[in-house]
Amino acid sequence: MKLIKTSLFSAIVTFIRISSGFVASKAIAIFTGPAGVALIGAFANFISVVLSFANGAITSGVVKYTAEFNNDEDELKKIFRTSFLISLFCSIIVGVILLIFAKNFSNLILTNDVYTNPIRILGLTIVLYSLNSLLISILNGKGQIRLYTWVNTIGSIIGLIFTIVLVYFYKVQGALYALVLSQSIVFFITLVLIVKSPWFSIDYFKGPLDKIVAMKLGHFSLMAIVTALTMPVAQIILRNMLISNLGINAAGIWQGMMRVSDGYLMLITTALSTYYLPKLSSLIKDTEIKNEIFRGYKIILPLVFLGCILIYFLRFFIIRILYTPEFNEMQSLFLWQLVGDFFKMASWMLAYLMLAKAMTKAYIIVEVVFSLGYVLLSYYLTTNFGLKGISIAFACNYFLCFIAMIIIFRKLLLTPNE
Repeated sequence: MKLIKTSLFSAIVTFIRISSGFVASKAIAIFTGPAGVALIGAFANFISVVLSFANGAITSGVVKYTAEFNNDEDELKKIFRTSFLISLFCSIIVGVILLIFAKNFSNLILTNDVYTNPIRILGLTIVLYSLNSLLISILNGKGQIRLYTWVNTIGSIIGLIFTIVLVYFYKVQGALYALVLSQSIVFFITLVLIVKSPWFSIDYFKGPLDKIVAMKLGHFSLMAIVTALTMPVAQIILRNMLISNLGINAAGIWQGMMRVSDGYLMLITTALSTYYLPKLSSLIKDTEIKNEIFRGYKIILPLVFLGCILIYFLRFFIIRILYTPEFNEMQSLFLWQLVGDFFKMASWMLAYLMLAKAMTKAYIIVEVVFSLGYVLLSYYLTTNFGLKGISIAFACNYFLCFIAMIIIFRKLLLTPNE
């Protein structure tokens, strides 16, 4: 099965990405403490929001239509040149905004204007970020999984090297510079690798913008922009809430928990993004889509469950290896965080179907409702349970999200195959 093959192939390179991320986390924890982890997490959320706007929020659309028209050269030319022009235009606009309002963003996101320069550097290099995301999306859509995973692996290694060196010398400032510069440099590596691909031709990216293609990509832009303005912004709000109510160290401990969660789930999310979105985009019949969804559940959910069990019993060891004694309070967050991770993956597998079929309205409603729900539940539960409350809110929110996704797709999931 291609899903298994994709998962196994991506496992090695994903392990490298996870390892790089955890080593970087350890370096950040040692040299900056929980407070530094909180600030760097905030900046990472800010970058994800900015990047969505800088590439016109079209990456999911590029993956879908590249997969859908993979054998139609004329359509691919329209898709590539239109997405290139959108990415170029949007990244220039966003870059100018970052340069002009760098101090304001530093105060808003990082609570201090001493971090203005990393944001200015982000403004100068955001076009490279944007174009790198576009090229990686094309690789994903064309099913070039080997090259796709190599590019991401190289990016992880470069990011790790930058982080260790810059954090050692410049502490928090260095970590912020590492986040900005590493991905910009990866663009040139991605470009060299893609130019060597047999399908590549500069003609694919030359010519005027196609209005019809732009409108199609616009549906995905709406979904991606909503995604960029919901969960990352929700995390920024919650981080500021924790800083105000429980202190910056508590925010750093929660951020550390989120890094563990995102890290071990990277294997699953990589397989989903490289396999599911292109695969579901290419399927037409409901029976085929239903069979693919259930096949994925039979493979993915047992893996997630086993991963959650393993992570829970190793939680003390994980904290000792990845962080410092200042993060010991994190152990109380693991149970509820892992429950939330399980239902998060269960709901995401159906969310990919929304993306693949451009279910714009339903996707936006789900994103807004459950991001808002996460914030409200966290405010209420942290008042009653302290820091552990934010992980309880995470679990409750994604359980409700999973129930909602089943209701939305009940006709597809519950109708017997003919």
